[in-house]
Amino acid sequence: MSAVVWTAVGSLAAWLWLLLGQGFFWRTDVRLPPREEPDDWPSVCVVVPARDEAAVLPDSLPSLLAQDYPGRAEIFLVDDGSSDGTGELARELARLHGGLPLTVGSPGEPPAGWTGKLWAVRHGIGLARARAPEYLLLTDADIAHAPDSLRELVAAARTGGFDLVSQMARLRVESVWERLVVPAFVYFFAQLYPFRRIAVRGSRTAAAAGGCVLLRADAAERARIPDAIRHAVIDDVALARAVKGGGGHIWLGLAERVDSVRPYPRLHDLWRMVSRSAYAQLRHNPLLLAGTVAGLAVVYLVPPIALFVGLATGSVWAATAGGLAWLLMTATYLPMLRYYRQPLWLAPLLPVTAFLYLLMTVDSAVQHYRGRGAAWKGRTYARPDTALDES
Repeated sequence: MSAVVWTAVGSLAAWLWLLLGQGFFWRTDVRLPPREEPDDWPSVCVVVPARDEAAVLPDSLPSLLAQDYPGRAEIFLVDDGSSDGTGELARELARLHGGLPLTVGSPGEPPAGWTGKLWAVRHGIGLARARAPEYLLLTDADIAHAPDSLRELVAAARTGGFDLVSQMARLRVESVWERLVVPAFVYFFAQLYPFRRIAVRGSRTAAAAGGCVLLRADAAERARIPDAIRHAVIDDVALARAVKGGGGHIWLGLAERVDSVRPYPRLHDLWRMVSRSAYAQLRHNPLLLAGTVAGLAVVYLVPPIALFVGLATGSVWAATAGGLAWLLMTATYLPMLRYYRQPLWLAPLLPVTAFLYLLMTVDSAVQHYRGRGAAWKGRTYARPDTALDES
């Protein structure tokens, strides 16, 4: 048997394992768990780090102000050195819309060893601490919440005894590139961190979605959030690991009415979103990078190549193994496309999207070794062997 056939068979074996042995990652039915409204609604402080978010605040902040929550709730928006009037716009929106009380704070520039977002979160939690809340809702400035979002999160946390409940906001899919890349982003994330395993006590799988995280205040203190993860570029995964590592019970699933309003209309925009942290996800390890590139190639690129090579050369084994692997890949992607209400004919194009992610990951490593580190919103974070260390 030729190398093409063996590689295709290996890819097919990988897909059979992914289908059945990776926590059924491809299923999209992990939504907020069963919940009952508590007799007494705990107090909640909402912390919103915001840097240069004037473009999206009118579509997101009013949804927080309008939360229909039976208990005491208050919003703390932290203006992280914005140059576009984010803080003043937030105050104006609060005056126009009313609703929950809003406090706008500013932490100043982060000290060495802190990422800007986590420094802003620390400032917001510090402001909230004076209210002695039972829960903190950490949400990004581009996230729009349905009116009952907060009460549903709290009810789920109380009913299930969770220290952390996180929902992966539904990202925007309007442009051609968003349709091609965004559903795959969530699909790949779920493949790395199967949602069903996250809620299992004792499992090593831990992750959260930074756009929507409800966290018990005492669990945050036990895990020393955010100080313990102050250097993390991928802060949501680091936060979940810290809470779970401290004995906390955590949950992550797909959102139904929590949406990101941030547009990524061009491939360049999506490329920057992925490449800024892809190599950090691999702990800046060249061996992990090489393994990831090889894995993406074998799992996603080999099936269509083997199918076409087999058809061209008359190799039944190569064509069969490649075709079956591609069919399994396509089938596992269909539920995510349905969740995002996208045409199902995009599913066979997943190898093309995977190739783009492979290039983004390599570019992330190239930028890292050029000394640029992870860049976002005008800040560049140092390489881990200087100021930051992703752990």
